[in-house]
Amino acid sequence: MKDIGIVRHFDLAGRITLPIELRKRLNLSTGDPIEIFTEKDAIILRKYQNKCILCDEPVDYDDCSELNGKQICKDCLEKLK
Repeated sequence: MKDIGIVRHFDLAGRITLPIELRKRLNLSTGDPIEIFTEKDAIILRKYQNKCILCDEPVDYDDCSELNGKQICKDCLEKLK
């Protein structure tokens, strides 16, 4: 994937708008959850993906169980039994 360099400014509320080119490239839609974290002097935005706390594989809410607010996939749950 080729890097895109686009400059945006914060509005008075501290918000920025992600350009449509980026949203299309990353398949982001209105309402999608985004993870925000820092790495050295960079702010990283990443589409949030729910993962199993044991195997770190992506899970769907319909195909997992919850333990203390964390998701566990069916395979790991079976192994625990």
